[in-house]
Amino acid sequence: MVKRDEIEHLEKRAREFLKTADYQAEEGMYGLAIFSLEQALQLFLKSRLLLHGVDYPRTHSLRRLLEILASVSSEDEPHIRRLIREKALELSFLEDAYISSRYFLREFREEEYRRVRAVVEEVMGLLG
Repeated sequence: MVKRDEIEHLEKRAREFLKTADYQAEEGMYGLAIFSLEQALQLFLKSRLLLHGVDYPRTHSLRRLLEILASVSSEDEPHIRRLIREKALELSFLEDAYISSRYFLREFREEEYRRVRAVVEEVMGLLG
């Protein structure tokens, strides 16, 4: 697959996971919705790395992907570093939700969904 095609594919998948998250939240499936938010942001960040000519690592760490992106994007670097600092709790929560929403007896709430949804929108809007 050509890089441009892969970027477009990842962006499309990210948008689809975002839509899926909204549907799942409407149905009260907050664990799945948060998992979908994590997937949306992860794929989006990987598309941004490809856009900068960087092959993304095989990681699910949103913070690690943001750190790499900050290191290769001089124009967005201060904004990305600010996001990593200011939204550390939400980013950590999303990373944890990647595993816990699928495997652990953990219930998620609407408030948690809305809070991390806002962070996902902020990151995607900044780097969009």
